[in-house]
Amino acid sequence: MEVESQLKHEEITRRIIGCAMRVHTELGNGFQELVYQRALEIEMSLSDIAFEREKAMSIYYKGMAIAERRVDFFVEQLIMVEIKAIIELEDVHLAQAINYLEAYNAEIGLLINFGSKSLTFKRLLNRKYKQA
Repeated sequence: MEVESQLKHEEITRRIIGCAMRVHTELGNGFQELVYQRALEIEMSLSDIAFEREKAMSIYYKGMAIAERRVDFFVEQLIMVEIKAIIELEDVHLAQAINYLEAYNAEIGLLINFGSKSLTFKRLLNRKYKQA
């Protein structure tokens, strides 16, 4: 019996993670975030994934834009991707990414860390949406 997937945008998130895995396999850990960002840009382009790199997005408070921040990647106009190059993701990194996700009003995000020996990632869900 096959179980139907219930994760929204699962196919594209899997493709993004696959690109990140190929980058990590090729480069390993130990580089600065910018190196991984540039490599991931190349890998997603080769995989025909539509994205904007360093996309400026407004942060809203009570419906009013109060600041602007650049997200590492905004993929397929759907998924916010933040990358890190640190030894271990901590709760503060996860909280920050979730805050950005909600402030941008994006439904789904990925937090990807290239800094550890094995690639690590977290799929983030915006609490404002019922099911993501």
